[in-house]
Amino acid sequence: MLFNSIDFAIFLPIVFSLYWFVTNNNLRLQNTLIVVSSYLFYGWWDWRFLLLIFFTSTMDFTISKRLGRTDSPKQRKALLVTSVIVDLGALGFFKYFNFFLENFIVVFRLFGQEIHANTLNIILPVGISFYTFQSLSYTIDVYRRQLEPAKNLIDFLAFVSFFPQLVAGPIERATNLLPQFYVKRTFEYDKAADGMRQILWGLFKKIVIADNCAIFANLIFNNSSEYSGSTLLLGVLFFTFQIYCDFSGYSDIAIGTARLFGFNLMRNFAYPYFSRDIAEFWRRWHISLSTWFRDYLYIPLGGSRGGKWKSIRNTFIIFIASGFWHGANWTFIVWGALNAMYFLPLQLTNNNRKNLNIVAQEKKFPSLRELCGMAITFSLTVFAWIFFRAESITHAIQIISSMFSLSLFSIPCFEGRNKAYVIILLVFVFILLEWIGRRDEYALEKIRIRIFQIDLQWVFYVLLIFMISVFMPVSATSFIYFQF
Repeated sequence: MLFNSIDFAIFLPIVFSLYWFVTNNNLRLQNTLIVVSSYLFYGWWDWRFLLLIFFTSTMDFTISKRLGRTDSPKQRKALLVTSVIVDLGALGFFKYFNFFLENFIVVFRLFGQEIHANTLNIILPVGISFYTFQSLSYTIDVYRRQLEPAKNLIDFLAFVSFFPQLVAGPIERATNLLPQFYVKRTFEYDKAADGMRQILWGLFKKIVIADNCAIFANLIFNNSSEYSGSTLLLGVLFFTFQIYCDFSGYSDIAIGTARLFGFNLMRNFAYPYFSRDIAEFWRRWHISLSTWFRDYLYIPLGGSRGGKWKSIRNTFIIFIASGFWHGANWTFIVWGALNAMYFLPLQLTNNNRKNLNIVAQEKKFPSLRELCGMAITFSLTVFAWIFFRAESITHAIQIISSMFSLSLFSIPCFEGRNKAYVIILLVFVFILLEWIGRRDEYALEKIRIRIFQIDLQWVFYVLLIFMISVFMPVSATSFIYFQF
């Protein structure tokens, strides 16, 4: 079920009404309703994969209970390894089986051995990377004794399958979200109103910006050999804002929806395109995944302890792992390695923790130095997105070689340019609103529109709703990160 669909527009008010008005604030009934609603939400796409999420959830619940009852180091380690193997095994089969098989065949072919093997027609379960990492982190936290095992299966199923963030995050830690299922929740108008504002902003980003940028990004990338360097550059820029507004828009809707039900989810984006270096960018982009790899891979590998070269090794490992997490394609691995190389100079000079506050924190405009840092970081990020979006490494190289040619200085020419100019104008408006609201959790959180002492806040909200209705496509479009 898509957030930007009619189905969800009907589903959400029904679940909301049952949750607050029928359960009578009974904690057990509320959590049970969340499980049923979440499984309905997920099964709307393909009910068969409900068995997978139920199996992995109950397995991790059972293992965690066993972890809580034993102090034997060998038994505890065996239980943890079992959880890791089953969780990552399921993820690996559905997401990476064909990738490894195809590359296995290529390697043998290089040595003159021809192997005949058929790939499988495997359907990738939506959101498997997200809920697998969420459930796995719970088992690891219990193993580390940072968290008590869940006592009730319903509470744990609700944690793993919580529908607002089930299929595209944020990847919640059990230490943050699970305890919220243990305490009584009461309706708070201010919290719900704040959630509705964030949902509105997320829908604007997805429908008005991302979906319309996608039209031209897809057109240009899918026919890249036909276009000039300037047109290709414009296509890459369209994708740059498409992926940000699509994914952060989903996160906004998820966080806002969770607030309607009395839950607080972690922030997943913090205005990453205003970053002054690549380290700051990765502290602000897909925060839930970046911190997951930091806490469950980078630090266990030794982190920054053990010398500079081990720290560099560990950095490359987490960036490449992050790239591979996104998909079974060498383009994602190159994208991850490229970002690691961007990060390397900062790490070697100990400047990777330099920009910890928001840009122009106490000012309206950035300094010249901050502006240059933002421009360089944005340019590096845009270049890396070419590999992320390209169908193959060959495709990416073709785009780059065509883009950095004399045709880069020509006037972009492609079908639908007039509409594209409108979308470019909307992107600039979006950037302006993000800049104004950059000190807050999301852009609309505290923005107030006043002209001549007249409060125009509701007029502004109505205008956003009008724009969403105008630019909404005939059929709901999927979110980019559903494929991951």
